[in-house]
Amino acid sequence: MSLLTEFKEFAARGNVVDLAVGVIIGASFGKIVTSLVEQVVMPPIGLLLGRVDFSNLEWVLVPENPATEEIEKVAIQYGAFINTVIQFLIVAFVVFLMVKGINKLRREQAADPTPAAPPAPTPTEALLAEIRDELKARN
Repeated sequence: MSLLTEFKEFAARGNVVDLAVGVIIGASFGKIVTSLVEQVVMPPIGLLLGRVDFSNLEWVLVPENPATEEIEKVAIQYGAFINTVIQFLIVAFVVFLMVKGINKLRREQAADPTPAAPPAPTPTEALLAEIRDELKARN
Protein backbone atom coordinates (compact mmCIF):
# COMPACT_ATOMS: atom_id res chain seq x y z
CA MET A 1 0.00 0.00 0.00
CA SER A 2 1.49 3.33 -1.01
CA LEU A 3 1.92 6.25 1.33
CA LEU A 4 -0.60 8.34 -0.63
CA THR A 5 -3.22 5.58 -0.45
CA GLU A 6 -2.75 5.20 3.30
CA PHE A 7 -3.01 8.96 3.77
CA LYS A 8 -6.26 9.10 1.75
CA GLU A 9 -7.69 6.27 3.86
CA PHE A 10 -6.65 8.05 7.07
CA ALA A 11 -8.01 11.44 5.99
CA ALA A 12 -11.30 9.97 4.79
CA ARG A 13 -12.17 8.53 8.19
CA GLY A 14 -15.07 10.31 9.84
CA ASN A 15 -13.20 11.04 13.08
CA VAL A 16 -10.45 12.98 11.32
CA VAL A 17 -12.94 15.11 9.42
CA ASP A 18 -14.97 15.72 12.59
CA LEU A 19 -11.82 16.73 14.44
CA ALA A 20 -10.81 19.14 11.68
CA VAL A 21 -14.25 20.75 11.72
CA GLY A 22 -14.09 21.03 15.52
CA VAL A 23 -10.68 22.71 15.42
CA ILE A 24 -11.81 25.22 12.78
CA ILE A 25 -15.01 26.06 14.65
CA GLY A 26 -13.07 26.29 17.92
CA ALA A 27 -10.60 28.76 16.43
CA SER A 28 -13.45 30.89 15.11
CA PHE A 29 -15.22 30.73 18.46
CA GLY A 30 -11.99 31.88 20.13
CA LYS A 31 -11.92 34.96 17.89
CA ILE A 32 -15.53 35.72 18.76
CA VAL A 33 -14.82 35.42 22.49
CA THR A 34 -11.71 37.62 22.16
CA SER A 35 -13.75 40.28 20.41
CA LEU A 36 -16.54 39.98 23.00
CA VAL A 37 -14.13 40.44 25.89
CA GLU A 38 -11.98 43.20 24.42
CA GLN A 39 -14.73 45.23 22.73
CA VAL A 40 -17.89 44.55 24.75
CA VAL A 41 -17.11 43.32 28.28
CA MET A 42 -13.95 45.21 29.22
CA PRO A 43 -14.90 48.79 28.15
CA PRO A 44 -17.84 49.03 30.60
CA ILE A 45 -15.73 47.48 33.37
CA GLY A 46 -12.97 49.96 32.61
CA LEU A 47 -15.49 52.82 32.64
CA LEU A 48 -16.81 51.73 36.04
CA LEU A 49 -13.25 51.62 37.39
CA GLY A 50 -12.39 55.15 36.27
CA ARG A 51 -11.84 54.95 32.51
CA VAL A 52 -9.17 52.26 32.72
CA ASP A 53 -8.19 50.39 29.55
CA PHE A 54 -7.19 46.96 30.85
CA SER A 55 -5.24 46.02 27.74
CA ASN A 56 -2.77 48.85 28.45
CA LEU A 57 -2.20 48.06 32.13
CA GLU A 58 1.41 47.10 32.75
CA TRP A 59 4.08 47.15 35.38
CA VAL A 60 7.23 48.66 33.91
CA LEU A 61 10.42 46.96 35.10
CA VAL A 62 12.87 48.82 32.85
CA PRO A 63 11.64 52.02 31.19
CA GLU A 64 12.41 52.73 27.56
CA ASN A 65 15.33 55.10 27.01
CA PRO A 66 14.60 57.37 24.02
CA ALA A 67 18.19 58.63 23.96
CA THR A 68 19.62 55.22 23.13
CA GLU A 69 17.81 52.65 21.06
CA GLU A 70 19.64 49.79 22.75
CA ILE A 71 17.39 49.72 25.84
CA GLU A 72 13.85 48.56 25.19
CA LYS A 73 11.05 48.84 27.70
CA VAL A 74 10.58 45.72 29.82
CA ALA A 75 7.13 45.41 31.36
CA ILE A 76 4.75 42.87 32.82
CA GLN A 77 1.47 43.35 30.96
CA TYR A 78 -1.03 42.25 33.56
CA GLY A 79 -3.93 43.97 31.76
CA ALA A 80 -3.61 41.61 28.80
CA PHE A 81 -3.46 38.74 31.30
CA ILE A 82 -6.74 39.92 32.89
CA ASN A 83 -8.36 39.97 29.42
CA THR A 84 -7.11 36.45 28.73
CA VAL A 85 -8.44 35.15 32.06
CA ILE A 86 -11.88 36.61 31.31
CA GLN A 87 -11.81 35.05 27.83
CA PHE A 88 -10.96 31.68 29.39
CA LEU A 89 -13.82 31.97 31.88
CA ILE A 90 -16.30 32.71 29.09
CA VAL A 91 -15.09 29.76 26.99
CA ALA A 92 -15.08 27.45 30.03
CA PHE A 93 -18.65 28.49 30.89
CA VAL A 94 -19.88 27.86 27.34
CA VAL A 95 -18.19 24.44 27.26
CA PHE A 96 -19.73 23.65 30.66
CA LEU A 97 -23.20 24.51 29.32
CA MET A 98 -22.64 22.33 26.25
CA VAL A 99 -21.48 19.34 28.32
CA LYS A 100 -24.37 19.83 30.72
CA GLY A 101 -26.84 19.77 27.82
CA ILE A 102 -25.27 16.66 26.29
CA ASN A 103 -25.31 14.87 29.66
CA LYS A 104 -28.99 15.76 30.10
CA LEU A 105 -29.80 14.25 26.70
CA ARG A 106 -27.85 11.10 27.56
CA ARG A 107 -29.70 10.72 30.88
CA GLU A 108 -33.05 11.12 29.12
CA GLN A 109 -32.10 8.44 26.60
CA ALA A 110 -30.89 6.09 29.35
CA ALA A 111 -34.10 6.59 31.35
CA ASP A 112 -36.33 5.82 28.35
CA PRO A 113 -38.78 3.22 29.75
CA THR A 114 -39.69 1.66 26.40
CA PRO A 115 -37.65 -1.52 26.08
CA ALA A 116 -36.24 -2.39 22.71
CA ALA A 117 -38.19 -5.07 20.87
CA PRO A 118 -36.39 -8.40 20.74
CA PRO A 119 -34.90 -9.14 17.35
CA ALA A 120 -36.88 -11.35 15.03
CA PRO A 121 -35.68 -14.95 14.94
CA THR A 122 -33.44 -15.94 12.08
CA PRO A 123 -34.83 -18.43 9.53
CA THR A 124 -32.76 -21.19 11.16
CA GLU A 125 -34.17 -20.39 14.62
CA ALA A 126 -37.72 -20.31 13.22
CA LEU A 127 -37.23 -23.73 11.59
CA LEU A 128 -35.82 -25.19 14.80
CA ALA A 129 -38.79 -23.80 16.74
CA GLU A 130 -41.20 -25.50 14.29
CA ILE A 131 -39.34 -28.82 14.67
CA ARG A 132 -39.44 -28.48 18.47
CA ASP A 133 -43.17 -27.74 18.43
CA GLU A 134 -43.82 -30.71 16.09
CA LEU A 135 -41.88 -33.06 18.36
CA LYS A 136 -43.83 -31.82 21.40
CA ALA A 137 -47.09 -32.40 19.57
CA ARG A 138 -46.16 -36.05 18.80
CA ASN A 139 -45.49 -36.92 22.47
